[in-house]
Amino acid sequence: MDTLKKASSPEEIAARLAEAAKRANAEAEARRAAEKPLNLPPEQGGPKGPEPTRYGDWEKKGLISDF
Repeated sequence: MDTLKKASSPEEIAARLAEAAKRANAEAEARRAAEKPLNLPPEQGGPKGPEPTRYGDWEKKGLISDF
């Protein structure tokens, strides 16, 4: 079983969190660097204009629904 050292002060807790955050950011950066870009075909029949899911409106046949 892991024996976790109890932090004795808020500063020590903050230091341990900062160290863990740096490790997590390094791991995420390594994953992003190793990721291959997707080779997807262009969308056919999609909505014209800005992406509706990004802006919160969806228009289909003149009817608009907000979600």
